[in-house]
Amino acid sequence: MCWRFQLVEVWRAVLPYDILMQELDVTNVRELEDFLINECMYVGIVRGKLDQLRRCFEVQFAAGRDLRPGQLGSMIQTLTNWLTTSDNLLITIQEKIKWADSMSEVDKKHRKEVEERVDEVKKSISLKADIDFRGHEEIYSEPGGVMDYEEDRSRPKRRRHPMA
Repeated sequence: MCWRFQLVEVWRAVLPYDILMQELDVTNVRELEDFLINECMYVGIVRGKLDQLRRCFEVQFAAGRDLRPGQLGSMIQTLTNWLTTSDNLLITIQEKIKWADSMSEVDKKHRKEVEERVDEVKKSISLKADIDFRGHEEIYSEPGGVMDYEEDRSRPKRRRHPMA
């Protein structure tokens, strides 16, 4: 890859097709141009112009993907920090899921207790009503009970006199 160092020194940013085809192990111009367009330009790695008459690629922009000397330690530290943050985030999410599950269980247990208590109260009220009804059953079924009361209410109704 001698041409890479020449590019850095001169920075003409003109890459001859012959050198590109040799370095990329491409056999024809069509294959080279397809590769440059589809795999480099569309992806955003480079921007430039394909010059078929001069048989070269004029580079206008190239995204740097290599680390400069001394950047490796910084890159390792950045990735280590990212990994630690990701791990901590994952732990926090797992704890939140456990908390939500436990709160759901507590809520289900509470609902069940409330429903059981409501059923107990309903049964208690029903039993009390049955007992009260049985206690008053004798009063209502005796000959001098409620039926007699309604018979005694046979007095005539009052009529209002129209005002003149």
